[in-house]
Amino acid sequence: MQRHNFSSMAQLSEAFAEYASDVLGKTLQKKSFASLVVPGGNTPREYLPVLAKCSLPWERIVITLSDERWVDVTDEQSNEKLVKKHLLDYLPQNTFFIGLKTHHDNPFTAIKEINQRLSKLPQPSSLTVLGVGEDGHIASLFPGMHFDLLATQYCVAVAPPIAPSLRVSLSLTILGQSDHIALVVVGKVKQQLLNQLLGESIDSKLPIARLLQCAHSQIDIFTTN
Repeated sequence: MQRHNFSSMAQLSEAFAEYASDVLGKTLQKKSFASLVVPGGNTPREYLPVLAKCSLPWERIVITLSDERWVDVTDEQSNEKLVKKHLLDYLPQNTFFIGLKTHHDNPFTAIKEINQRLSKLPQPSSLTVLGVGEDGHIASLFPGMHFDLLATQYCVAVAPPIAPSLRVSLSLTILGQSDHIALVVVGKVKQQLLNQLLGESIDSKLPIARLLQCAHSQIDIFTTN
């Protein structure tokens, strides 16, 4: 892991956008298309608009979500709504976005269709961006889940132990196979967890620890003071 620390969220956002633009640009020098996986939550509201300003051939970059809450895409809790508002609305209309929400009543019956959608995502993902929960969860992969059973799927349906809605999440295997992985970690509790990770004194069963174990590439971590 390589840690990049900044004194403000604005500085972090600028540095992250430069990093992501460089990763995606170099991928497109070698391949016809690149793929970008982005998370939901509050922090992406800060750095996604900065990334959108980068001069990239966005029509050659396929974008999807790390996870999604099973709510309507117009709902305030929808990750798709967040990413459209803070990233896609700034990009050319022909930018290719793969949403995870379907018409199904719940994600468990939607998995086949979502996997078919994700089969169009260039693999491995060029860049996967993730946050980390205070409990060590990543995307919508929570402590206590049996990750070994999910190895062959693009995504999994999730009933979180403490959450108001069902979810769908990219699988640990797909996340870990990414060419580049970036963690954006903001907040004291999350940074304490990060320090434990760097000190190798964390529960190896936590999703974030499992990601570190299976990652195929270096993980760049962006934090603030």
